[in-house]
Amino acid sequence: MIKIAICDDEAAAVTLQLDIVQSSLQSCGIGYVATSYNQSQNLLADIADDHFFYDLILLDIEMPVLDGMQLAKQIKTYLPDVKIIFVTSHSEYAIDAFELAIFRYVPKYNLQNKLSSAVIDAAKLIELAAGQTYTIQTANRMERIPYKDIYYIQREGKNANIITKTGTCKIRKSLQQVFDELNAEEFMYIDRGCIVNIPQIMKISNGMVVLVNDEQLPVSRSHIQEVKRQINRFWGAHI
Repeated sequence: MIKIAICDDEAAAVTLQLDIVQSSLQSCGIGYVATSYNQSQNLLADIADDHFFYDLILLDIEMPVLDGMQLAKQIKTYLPDVKIIFVTSHSEYAIDAFELAIFRYVPKYNLQNKLSSAVIDAAKLIELAAGQTYTIQTANRMERIPYKDIYYIQREGKNANIITKTGTCKIRKSLQQVFDELNAEEFMYIDRGCIVNIPQIMKISNGMVVLVNDEQLPVSRSHIQEVKRQINRFWGAHI
């Protein structure tokens, strides 16, 4: 069940977006719960003070008191993995939306077509990430790590270090063994000693992979073209 929030200061816009969300996700058989807001500060208060959780948020950019750009920045501090779709009439905001790691920018003049595809794409990625876990089992413990929480896995001698959102987990397995056990298209080698989770990558710049947590990892020259191809192939299949 995907949890969605829609925030727009115009009631008619919220109603239209709710209708599009409903028709789009029902046509794909994707379950959801949607909550609507007409005041941006109310959405932020629910998230910051009452710990409301959302997988996907649709935001108007131009709103009084707290605009969509300001709101997105603050929401990300509480829900770093939330997918945000900006809905606006002004194309000049698109560059800023990209810099905020916004999932999609949707112009209001083409809302019916663009918003439907954006919502479906986001929902499919959310469903893809849910429920997949890597299990670590030894004589003394068992731990399940959600794939979506893994940033990367790095070799350290005969061990593999799994770097996640909650810390580092060391296991006595080869990097290749962990890769084979993950058996998921979102994981790829960026060099012989490091595997990265593709949805955690923000960009590739100057031979470095930049992750959503701002960490940078070097890509070996022999892997750079294949890394770019795999990223394009992954997002091409899921977006």
